[in-house]
Amino acid sequence: VQLQAFGGGLVQAGGSLRLSCAASGRISSIGIMGWYRQVPGKQREMVAVMWSGGLTKYADSVKGRFTISRERAKNTVFLQMNSLKPEDTAVYYCKAQQGHEYWGQGTLVTVSS
Repeated sequence: VQLQAFGGGLVQAGGSLRLSCAASGRISSIGIMGWYRQVPGKQREMVAVMWSGGLTKYADSVKGRFTISRERAKNTVFLQMNSLKPEDTAVYYCKAQQGHEYWGQGTLVTVSS
């Protein structure tokens, strides 16, 4: 399974970005898909995940600002990020779980103050 993430970039504080991540390859039944982020010197942290049944979980720091969604037919997961803050600056990675865990290559989100 390969994951390709898109949508990062530079945005001013208060702005919005939408990340997308498409899974391809030997896909049978992807369970969890989600987004994580990492800044230099810190551990990668969960941002938002969605189970195949639709249940979602968000980091406290993004609740009310970020929304995760999935298009199951296309094995794609999205992250709508609104009211962005400088502390949201990070490399964002998508992850999919189908037995094993698979990671995308990461996309950089930079929020300027």
